[in-house]
Amino acid sequence: MFNALFQTHKVSVIIFLLIYVIKTTLLLLDKKEGLDKFKKITKVPEMIVSFLFLATGIYLITQIPEIKSFLIIKLVAVALAIPVAIVGFKKNNKMLATLSLVLIIGAYGLAEMSKKQKSAKTTEPMETTIGPAKDSATVAAPTGATDLNGFNVARAGKLFKDNCSSCHGDDGKAGKAGAADLTKSTMDAMEAKSIVTDGKGSMPGVGESLHTEEINAVVNYIQSFKQKK
Repeated sequence: MFNALFQTHKVSVIIFLLIYVIKTTLLLLDKKEGLDKFKKITKVPEMIVSFLFLATGIYLITQIPEIKSFLIIKLVAVALAIPVAIVGFKKNNKMLATLSLVLIIGAYGLAEMSKKQKSAKTTEPMETTIGPAKDSATVAAPTGATDLNGFNVARAGKLFKDNCSSCHGDDGKAGKAGAADLTKSTMDAMEAKSIVTDGKGSMPGVGESLHTEEINAVVNYIQSFKQKK
């Protein structure tokens, strides 16, 4: 259900933004007759899309374990954009209509930026199949139990907790925000690595924030859930 609503939200946002781009363009070009005709044609579809956009957005927000500053700014921008747009198009005010469009585009620009925030990296480590780069100078060799590839299990667990447990839970079974039960996953390590790195659906990837050996360690940690179910 979560993924279906997430996809509905994405589609409604695209349509919503497209309608506003066209309306703003017509207004800026002084195409009053064309604008009036377009507004008449899209009045009902715009109402439906706006409802879907807001309703699915509110639901998705309730499913987010942690609301970050970027999301708050996005919500404020969207909340301001809608009434500004209503007034702008009602009075054919170019400045208000343009401001509304900028706020909407900016809101989703901020959303993309929040996904791509990354921690500072020093040296790119050597990549192995699924496991750490043995000769990487970027990771100290901690003591304690290690996985099959020599990565510290406790540290791998912390990486999982910091990046994944808010939705998957510490045991991989939480299933929040549409997250899969990792103890029932049938994916092999390489498939899991691809999803952990690049993300899938509403799940963001960590390829921009973790080093290769850290991603490999998280994948190995996830694979271990299959033996714990």
